[in-house]
Amino acid sequence: MEIKKEVTIYDIAQKLELSSSTVSRGLQDNPTINSKTRERIQETARELGYRHNTFASSLRKQKTNTIGVIVHELNSNFITSVLAGIEKVTSETGYDILIAHSSESFEKEAANALNLFHKRVDGLIASLSFDTKSLDHFKQFEEKGIPVIFFDRVEEKSESAKVIIDNYKSGYQATQHLIDQGCKRIVLVTASLNRNVYTQRYKGYRDALLDNGRVFNDKYVLIKDLSEQGGVEAALEILKMKPMPDGAFITNDFSAAVCIQTLKENGVRVPDDVAIVGFNNDTIGKIIEPQLTTIDYPGSKIGETAARNLTNHLLGISNIKHINTIVIQSNLIIRKSSLKKSVLSEK
Repeated sequence: MEIKKEVTIYDIAQKLELSSSTVSRGLQDNPTINSKTRERIQETARELGYRHNTFASSLRKQKTNTIGVIVHELNSNFITSVLAGIEKVTSETGYDILIAHSSESFEKEAANALNLFHKRVDGLIASLSFDTKSLDHFKQFEEKGIPVIFFDRVEEKSESAKVIIDNYKSGYQATQHLIDQGCKRIVLVTASLNRNVYTQRYKGYRDALLDNGRVFNDKYVLIKDLSEQGGVEAALEILKMKPMPDGAFITNDFSAAVCIQTLKENGVRVPDDVAIVGFNNDTIGKIIEPQLTTIDYPGSKIGETAARNLTNHLLGISNIKHINTIVIQSNLIIRKSSLKKSVLSEK
């Protein structure tokens, strides 16, 4: 099959016997060209199958109207909601988005950053992988004056703009709730403590225990990858503990749901034997039985906030360099998975 040659403004100009500059202005709906001529130009462009060369135009303007987004995974309700929030703002402000994911790999994250840099994105929104230890691969953006804003997984000590929730407060709140339900042996199931989100949730968990006179025990801290397998492994480890924990704070709803299912399959009653709190407020928390108590992590709001601050900077409305950390509110949503019958009967 023969591939048709790309139609140019010169082809349109030749057919209409107009200058290429007149055709160019007509295609842009420039009012200096009379309306009838504009209509003829645009109609001919449609007939010939002309496509506007956005890339060439962007090179001339030194602007692509494109924002890069780097996420650590795509198979996540939280990330999906963040992307929806970003897209809502970018579509309003006339920007396209290019999405790349690191699959929790620093090497892939660095390669994605370089790729988006060469694609000349006007700005970048990023969430870091598990094993990212520095932000050196983002320096190329800073050196070119390309704004970068991080969300969720961030480098806390950096001066870059960040959008997060108060993970320490959320971890404390989740653990305090379990303590208030009468739990005395509370397990934390979380991911790599190299990342800010999990470190801060861990600190909140630990401090809530200590503030309530509970013993903090390292054997109750289970570091998992928060996958389906991680949820199964956590449940099996909980089952082996003597005495068995009576509470669990699992920092991911999907893993929490898998953990609940595995415990139930092994004869453990939730919440009577083990009360469970998750994190993220994913849809699965409303499907699992019992429904999952969780921390609401408003992904759409985080995405909107990151994109709004980035596009405001690009549009000259505000300066992202004046932003350090934006904290979005999160709340504990109480459902049946954490409510022990014995405690309920006392009230």
